[in-house]
Amino acid sequence: MSHEKNVCICRCEEVTEGEILRAIEEGARTVKGIKIRTQATMGLCQGRTCRRLIVNILSKHVDINDISKLEIGIRVPVRTIKIKNFIYDEGKGYE
Repeated sequence: MSHEKNVCICRCEEVTEGEILRAIEEGARTVKGIKIRTQATMGLCQGRTCRRLIVNILSKHVDINDISKLEIGIRVPVRTIKIKNFIYDEGKGYE
């Protein structure tokens, strides 16, 4: 495999196609395997931008029949919620 592919696959973490191909050579067989080796899918978008590209690359280089086995679920980023949103005041209701 050629690692001279400097096409950026994961913009958030600046992971190139060459890095993904190297991870596959090192034994990655799923998106999670790529994630562990390269940090791809761990940026602000949580893989919403790059996950499909990574699955496409994996499907070309990994012998697997069911593409759904290559994917991992998307996690929604955690947001803080103020405690006052859960407090009920008899006179005012929820603030």
